[in-house]
Amino acid sequence: MKLSTGVFDRYVLRQMSLATGFVALALTIVIFLTQSLRFLELVMESGASAASFWVLTLLALPRFLEIILPVSLMAATVFVYNRMLMDSEIVILRAAGVSALRIGRAAILLAVGGGVFLLFVTSWLAPVSLSGMQSMRQIIKAHYSTLMFREGVFNSVGSGLTVYVRKRSAEGEMEGILIHDARESVDPPVTVLAKRGVLVLGDQGQQVVVYDGSRQEYVPGTRTLRRLDFERYTIDIPEDAPVGQRWREPDERTLFELFRPDPNVVRDQENRRQFGVEVAKRLIVPFLAPAFTVMSLFFLLLGPAERRGQGWRVLAAVGGVVVIESLFLAAFNISRQNSWGLVLMGFSVFGPLCGFWYLLGPAREGLCPMAVLQSAFRKTRFPEKDVRA
Repeated sequence: MKLSTGVFDRYVLRQMSLATGFVALALTIVIFLTQSLRFLELVMESGASAASFWVLTLLALPRFLEIILPVSLMAATVFVYNRMLMDSEIVILRAAGVSALRIGRAAILLAVGGGVFLLFVTSWLAPVSLSGMQSMRQIIKAHYSTLMFREGVFNSVGSGLTVYVRKRSAEGEMEGILIHDARESVDPPVTVLAKRGVLVLGDQGQQVVVYDGSRQEYVPGTRTLRRLDFERYTIDIPEDAPVGQRWREPDERTLFELFRPDPNVVRDQENRRQFGVEVAKRLIVPFLAPAFTVMSLFFLLLGPAERRGQGWRVLAAVGGVVVIESLFLAAFNISRQNSWGLVLMGFSVFGPLCGFWYLLGPAREGLCPMAVLQSAFRKTRFPEKDVRA
């Protein structure tokens, strides 16, 4: 039987695409909800806008695609091909002499396309979005954060500057303010008392603008206390970590930036090994998509079909994914300290991919260990009875 190239492949691709999209959307929503909790407290207490919350959460999502997409392809493969097994579609194709590799060609093509997309994600999209998320968190903490001014607490803001706030209104305005400024640039030290104030971002950085208060300073030479009443007074807040000066971690750099660390930055040179490990990870991760798919096809397409159900096949595919992902993550952690981790990281992905691909080839179903195990299980569960004349 000569299988039509167009009809069957289009049918499987359509089913696979819908299933992959559905699973990927469900996983994305779950991760979105879990990640949003990380930023909810920051945005609420800092007084930043709601748009900042949505942007932060969306920027955190692309780095999870390296897990979402391979798992979605595996789940779609298991769902679509298991349904075709239960409907005897696969049985008819195999009876007509169609090889398992040919039956799974559409799923493999979709997985290869997913791997190419993952390469784009890992090499550019994920690091750029992660870097943007970290920078935005820093900006929110530096520019909007009233977290540094806790109510009823003497807050130390930098060296020599202490701020006390009696309470803070729902609009973010501070009431009952005491500021003691004993920085080196201020001589003699001054104490500011004010009824209310706000934290603003000015041209020179963060500033506390206070209203209706007094400025007091003690002059040791004359032993006098100077007092100045004011309607509006401004105090600059030091920035110990200026925005834009943060060193970017290896996972925040694009693939091309990892290949070219800045020779003038000492920390870049000290972390060249971590850059190399990150490069290896990003080049290997895209192959997880075809590896998971080929492994799922192996468990579903080889061996005799059971009309009572294929639950053991589904469990085997899920277990295989867990084993491969666990080995890969463990190897990645080992590679940070030992070069053998890089070898294990590659073997944990390319080993299953090449092995299952070989077993899916034509004329090798007799070598399938799952078929042997299933046959032994059937004989154990349903032993043949002796028939005597």
